[in-house]
Amino acid sequence: MASDEQREWVDFGQRSGLRCHRVSIGAMRLPQDDDAAVALMRQAIDAGMIYIDTCRCYGDSELKVGKSLKNGYREKVILSTKWSPWIKRIEESDDTSAECTYRRIVESIERLQVDYLDFYQVWSINSGENFRHATEKGGMLDGIRRAVDEGLVRHIGFTTHAAPDDVSRFIEEADWCEAILFTYNILNQRYKEMVAKAHEHGIATIVMNPVAGGILAEDSPVIKEATGLDDLVEYAHRYLAADTNVDTILCGISKPSDITSTLMNYTKSPLTPAECDRMEQVARKLSKEGMGFCTTCGYCKPCPQSLNIPGIMHVAYLDRLLRCPEAARNHYSWVRGEDGMSDAGRCKECGDCEPRCPQHLPIIDEMRYVAKKFK
Repeated sequence: MASDEQREWVDFGQRSGLRCHRVSIGAMRLPQDDDAAVALMRQAIDAGMIYIDTCRCYGDSELKVGKSLKNGYREKVILSTKWSPWIKRIEESDDTSAECTYRRIVESIERLQVDYLDFYQVWSINSGENFRHATEKGGMLDGIRRAVDEGLVRHIGFTTHAAPDDVSRFIEEADWCEAILFTYNILNQRYKEMVAKAHEHGIATIVMNPVAGGILAEDSPVIKEATGLDDLVEYAHRYLAADTNVDTILCGISKPSDITSTLMNYTKSPLTPAECDRMEQVARKLSKEGMGFCTTCGYCKPCPQSLNIPGIMHVAYLDRLLRCPEAARNHYSWVRGEDGMSDAGRCKECGDCEPRCPQHLPIIDEMRYVAKKFK
């Protein structure tokens, strides 16, 4: 039986030469108050959570992380931030050029008030086109490499939501990559094989959404009945702890109990292979495919009103089928967008999408449902 220390600390891939705790800091939703955010960050670091994932576009996260790394804390952590112009332009002129990327790196270093970054990641390489723009001559990767040459960045990685086949190709081609951030949890095993492949290539594997974007933390009667479990979060952590291809998970911290409860779960025994198999079977039944719902194939697009139909359908799945209203509300806030361009209430019920749906789903009814429920 492995000791607690053996279970909780691992190599952060082979390429980086670093080691980390199996639980790391997700700094997307820090407390609004600066002092509270600093105290929380330091509580996590003192507990061993030394890898920090932040982003230029997580509001003031970089600023708060920077304040927390004063007084000797910078030397204790593996600090990572990220950005890409296809997700968020800081200035209208932002593009995928090396020059623009270098500027964004310098800006993040200034916001974090540090001398260097341990990792800089290309944020959300979600398609082959993204990968090409990031890696072509004079592109983002060249900008990051310039920062590496100047001592501003020590390691390079990327995050992804791309199709698994595309991710497989990225892994094979990206000899420069030292870490990848994936979505992976009991309810979403889409990248399980890609996590294993990255691990085999010596790339550090980082998991976001370990509790399925908060779904498993909600009191869903549907999920509880299907699993027969009360503490779904504990099982979610123990499920990932059983996968030795996962180096570390991101724990999004907004209060002290986020830290203590997650670390406590990682002191418990990982699920057995039989328990993992059972949970995966349950997850398949609860999936959109298992419930005969929208599989996000995208055949419904384009919408004449430019609505993100698959995204809105996912909101309906979370709320109506899984009975997770808070997760649904949070997802809808992201899908809807700051400009409200993908508000379900903008649906004109033209019916253009429904004939293209392979499952013949009542898309218009689901648009009405989401618009009314989350008005």
